[in-house]
Amino acid sequence: MSRSRVAEVFANEWPVLVATLTRDLGDLSLAEESAQDAFTEAAARWGPDTTPTKPGAWLLTTARRKAIDTIRRGRRFNDRLPALLQLAETPQPEPAKLIDDQLALIFGCCHPSLNHEARIALTLRQVCGLSTNQIGEAFLVPTATMAKRLVRAKKKIRAAGVPFKVPEPAQLADRVDDVLAIIYLIFTEGHTSSDGANLLRGDLCDEARWLASVLIDLLVGHGAQPGPSADLSDLEHDAIAGRAETMGLYALMSFTDSRRSTRTNSSGDLVLLDDQDRSQWDRQLIADGQSMLASAMTLGHVGPYQLQAAIAGIHAQSQDWSCTDWLTIVELYDNLEKLAPSPVVSLNRAAAVAMAEEPSVGLALIDELVESGELDDYRYLHAGRADLLRRLGRHDEATTAYRRAIECSSNDAELAFLRQRITEISRSNIPSQR
Repeated sequence: MSRSRVAEVFANEWPVLVATLTRDLGDLSLAEESAQDAFTEAAARWGPDTTPTKPGAWLLTTARRKAIDTIRRGRRFNDRLPALLQLAETPQPEPAKLIDDQLALIFGCCHPSLNHEARIALTLRQVCGLSTNQIGEAFLVPTATMAKRLVRAKKKIRAAGVPFKVPEPAQLADRVDDVLAIIYLIFTEGHTSSDGANLLRGDLCDEARWLASVLIDLLVGHGAQPGPSADLSDLEHDAIAGRAETMGLYALMSFTDSRRSTRTNSSGDLVLLDDQDRSQWDRQLIADGQSMLASAMTLGHVGPYQLQAAIAGIHAQSQDWSCTDWLTIVELYDNLEKLAPSPVVSLNRAAAVAMAEEPSVGLALIDELVESGELDDYRYLHAGRADLLRRLGRHDEATTAYRRAIECSSNDAELAFLRQRITEISRSNIPSQR
């Protein structure tokens, strides 16, 4: 079986396979081990003419048999062996993307017994099949460090007896924020892959939007309905806020993903937002985002995802780069900084200020972030600073900043773009002002 085919099947089948096995086995580590064994056997046995027509069903049956072998050798989980034997001997349909299984896996990985970073990292690994290297890139830590964190998280889940099930309504509101953070990280990895030859992983973008839509349905079914604030308990307020933010996240991802087909050219090269062909943007996704954001606003709670969605919505609805309402975008970032301050939000606000006012004003704000050192390894800090220096005609400084961005990048498309910028500067073929 070719390596590319293994990667394709892995990306499509891993999340559902691990979710189903976790339900069957009640143990995340054993589920992952059995899934990995099944993929290893597939890589060895499948060929161009021998690949099953339903690879998911083959992998599920094989993984269950691998789990049985492990249980028999170790005498662990013996209570699950009879049911598992019956499942393994019964012809199985290809596993579907069942809502309960995948949400149960997400909420299990988001259990309060784990710290915030461990919850996100574990879900990116188990639910989405991201490599340890990709997750390390997302957290700006070495691969070896992330591998140790994942091992510790799985051990803690086993020791605490974490249940893999969708929480009861009383627990649901407290867990939504972490789940939203995870879904957005999944989308972010798909929108701009942390490493590899391709800028995009559309499958992860689709998965993130699907998970958000499932979570919206779940919250509608278990949460309070909006009404007079005096009539709502704190729990009901939290439930409505969770729904509003989930809808805001769905809108944000829809607006952002509407540009997917225009973010690279036919050669796979990066195309910046201001150079994209907006006539090719997905109008249905934009309409979906508008509808969802409008519905979120009726719930009476405004959160960070809704503000980010409003910013993305302005871009999505602008006819071209020159008529973008940058003043309103800056105002939205002002509100976002008050509600959810972070260095990345400040960086994005500085870029918007550079467009609304002058490049030098935005550059001064970015230089403050550089001096703080909080985003020293963040490639977009250095790339954004380099762009403003380039536009101001400070080419030597721009080249240095672009080189620093290259040191912090590992995606081939982004690296090619940054190197091309340096080449353009060296030829002195760009104007001082964009």
